[in-house]
Parts: sequence; structure tokens; C-alpha cells
Amino acid sequence: MVKFLKPNKAVILLQGKYAGRKAVIIRAFDEGTRDRPYGHCLVAGISKYPKKVIRKDSAKKQAKKSRVKAFIKLVNYTHIMPTRYTLDVDLKDVVNADVLSTRDKKVTAAKETKARRTYAKVQSG
Repeated sequence: MVKFLKPNKAVILLQGKYAGRKAVIIRAFDEGTRDRPYGHCLVAGISKYPKKVIRKDSAKKQAKKSRVKAFIKLVNYTHIMPTRYTLDVDLKDVVNADVLSTRDKKVTAAKETKARRTYAKVQSG
């Protein structure tokens, strides 16, 4: 079978808390692991998108509406839908599987992911 779920591939999550949210694959586990004996991948995505800002909003409200929140998650292959797009952003050094072990590591990795995503270039593929 052809491996098309490669790192930096943009996907849409189909199930769970983040259903309908966009994410990018960081690492794919085709054969599974001891804990998860099925194909899955580590994804980082956007859990809270920015809202529309209008002119009459105060500066504080504009700042609040412009916030973006990121998430990091291990997801089963059956719960994602790949898109034709890839992102030119390297998140492998920031996010790995052991980041998910503690909440503190997960939060700091999500913040770093959010910071790096603003500079990502999208390529159609």
C-alpha cells in the first residue's frame, strides 16, 4: 500500500472533540505501537480559530477575537481525512510522542506550535 499520510500533510479530523478542525501530521505510525496496535499519527492543529473583527470593537475585544489556540493529539487513521495540501513547517523538533506524557510539556509544545504555524507556507500537492 502506498504511504500517503506523510509528515507535513494537512488533514481534517472527523471524530472526537476536535471534529472538523484542521491539523497537520507531524509523525505517522503506520504499524502502530505497543500501546496503540493500529495505524495512527501525531497531529498538531488549530482548536480555536480567530473570529471576525469589526471596526467598532474595542482594542481589547479585537485582541480576544484574534487569538488562536493549538492542540496536539494522537489520532487513529480512520478518524482523519487527508487533503491535497502540505505545509512547509518543521515541528518534529518541538513535538514528539513523549510530549503527550505530561500536561506541562503538552501546553508548552502547543504554544510553540502556534508560534511556528504563523510562518508556514501552504503548498498544493
